[in-house]
Amino acid sequence: MPELRDGESAEVQGSARSPYILKNVGGVYSCSCPAWRNQSLPIERRTCKHLRTYRGIGAEVARLGSSTSQVAEVIPSASHSVPPLLLAHTWENDVDLKGWWLSEKLDGVRAYFDGKQFLSRQGNIYHAPAWFTEQLPNVPLDGELWLDRKAFQRTVSIVRRHDATEMWREIKFVVFDAPAVADVFEARQEFLRQTLCTNQLPYARWLPQERCRDTEHLRSELARITALGGEGLMLRQPASRYEAGRSSTLFKVKTMLEADARVIEHLAGQGRHRGRMGALLMQLANGLTFNVGTGFTDAQRNNPPPVGSIITFRFQELTDRGIPRFPSFVRVRHDVTTLGSD
Repeated sequence: MPELRDGESAEVQGSARSPYILKNVGGVYSCSCPAWRNQSLPIERRTCKHLRTYRGIGAEVARLGSSTSQVAEVIPSASHSVPPLLLAHTWENDVDLKGWWLSEKLDGVRAYFDGKQFLSRQGNIYHAPAWFTEQLPNVPLDGELWLDRKAFQRTVSIVRRHDATEMWREIKFVVFDAPAVADVFEARQEFLRQTLCTNQLPYARWLPQERCRDTEHLRSELARITALGGEGLMLRQPASRYEAGRSSTLFKVKTMLEADARVIEHLAGQGRHRGRMGALLMQLANGLTFNVGTGFTDAQRNNPPPVGSIITFRFQELTDRGIPRFPSFVRVRHDVTTLGSD
């Protein structure tokens, strides 16, 4: 592929539905993917699989250092088989969840323990120390590597390292399912309760479940968890089986935030969006910039909000640097011309 010249950007298709944006600004290469954004390294020292694929591993090693050991922390482990994870749909208030099993949606790192090691959703290894895994049962477990609410970036900075650091003592493996138990959800939960609670493992615990009484109960619990700094809720259908892929037996329920920002640049699209807008470069009232690349219709990509206009976007939370996580376009603000004026 052609090299990105200073000021140029390109779209690459990753695991998300919408493409990621690669940019070169003064020799600093960036990617809009979570793996690049959530690294603890300075921005000029970051890389990701999308940059390595687009520019080539040699070019990235040359940019970040003369030997691969200098970039070992940011280059993921070799990919193993992708684990057969059960994935959730977003609840759109279109399914009656009364009687479903409810638990907190933990804002950590999804991890599949295959009986020996932790794998990411993409099949990359998380290098946990032996003392962290040695007492776990030799069976597949589905859970979250979790530190605390509002500690996502700290969690990522620990579990993505390759040196099995002592910082793992801050992490807990919170387990919510047992994929290898070929039975209904309730039986799988009983297996986890007996396995994890009876043995009182130091770095693993079972995530308790409770029945959702009705929609009012769901919304009050969502408000309670959100007020504590949690991400949301997970709802599992009673008597459901564990199945790989996105399933209508599992829903995630989250409260999204909204804010306004000013359009400062149209970023060109690639692939399906070649020849039209791929993303908007936005600026918050405090001067911080970020990209919004999802939530647009084809018509809006063909005729994007003009530079200088203000849009409302929806996002999950702010990172430690104040950048919105997972921003999505909502609407153009025709009623204001100044940020923070309403």
